[in-house]
Amino acid sequence: MRIHIFGASGSGVTTLGNRLAAALGCPYFDADAYYWEESDPPFTIRRDPVVRNDRLREALSAQAAWVLGGSLVSWGPEWPLRFDLAVFIWIPPSVRLERLRSREHKRYGDIIRTDPVRRRQYEAFIAWAARYDDSTFRGRSLVVHETWMSALPCPVLQLRGDMTVEHRVQAVMQHVQTLKL
Repeated sequence: MRIHIFGASGSGVTTLGNRLAAALGCPYFDADAYYWEESDPPFTIRRDPVVRNDRLREALSAQAAWVLGGSLVSWGPEWPLRFDLAVFIWIPPSVRLERLRSREHKRYGDIIRTDPVRRRQYEAFIAWAARYDDSTFRGRSLVVHETWMSALPCPVLQLRGDMTVEHRVQAVMQHVQTLKL
C-alpha cells in the first residue's frame, strides 16, 4: 500500500504518517526532507526540483509499501500516479495555528522571539500558514488541495475535524481494508 497524506501545515500530517507507517510496518517519508536543503536556520533553502524529485523517486522505489506526508501538488504529474490512497486532513484553523505556534517554540526555543531575523521568519511562517483557509490566497491552500484531490486517480479519504490521532489511524486502516477486498 502506497499512501499519501496531506493537508495544511500543522494539521497533523507527520504525526498521522508516522503512526500509520508503524501500524502498517512500512517506512514514512516526509516531503519536507526532500523539498528543503539542510540549513541553519532550517527550512530556508529550497532544493532544486529535479534533484528533489529524483531523490524522492529513488527512496520510494526502493520500498514496496510506504506512507508519504506533505503537499506534492506542484511537484509534477508523475506523483499522483504513485498513490494507492490519498488521505487529506483538515482541522479548524484556530486549532492548527495553536499547534504550529507550540511546535515552533518546542523546535527552536526562545530564539524565535529574541533574535530579530528568526522572529521575522517565524512570524512570516505563521502568517503564511494562517492563509491556508483563505479562498483568495494563491499559495498552498484549501482551494488548491481540494482542486488537486478532485483530479487524483486514486481513492481519497478526507478526515475533517479535530479528532484524535488514534481515530485517524483507525479510519485510514478501515479504508485500507476496504481497498484490499
